[in-house]
Amino acid sequence: MLTLASKLKRDDGVRGPRAANPASDSTRRVSVRDKLLVKEVAELEANLPCTCKVDFPDPNKLHYFQLTVTPDEGYYQGGKFQFETEVPDAYNMVPPKVKCLTRIWHPNITETGEICLSLLREHSIDGTGWAPTRTLKDVVWGLNSLFTDLLNFDDPLNIEAAEHHLRDK
Repeated sequence: MLTLASKLKRDDGVRGPRAANPASDSTRRVSVRDKLLVKEVAELEANLPCTCKVDFPDPNKLHYFQLTVTPDEGYYQGGKFQFETEVPDAYNMVPPKVKCLTRIWHPNITETGEICLSLLREHSIDGTGWAPTRTLKDVVWGLNSLFTDLLNFDDPLNIEAAEHHLRDK
């Protein structure tokens, strides 16, 4: 699965600790993001919630993946929700960009797929936003929790969905 990891190890083995030709080293340089992603994807796959599935359309592009959440409890039990995640070049200084691809009536997800999850915010007043110590595992667990314990009707992004729930509960 982690073909990028294999490639990185193989390239390091071929070049050794220092490349003989610095010019060729710069053309083969791997970004910090990609090095982090190799480790984080392995950790993510080992610690994935049972209600989540991660799919990498291109195994050589660990910076783009899809997440499927299938809640087994709560309001959304039995549903299947797709998320698209793109990890920017400036990762881990900035959070991944996540969009919900499944149209859903949810207080923390708009009908266009925007998501209200504090750890996806680059800047946060309360300190709960993105920090370089967070990982993809945190993002996946956070998205999964939007369907259970982080379901928030009191501070919604989709006000109509929250009002509808509060009115009809």
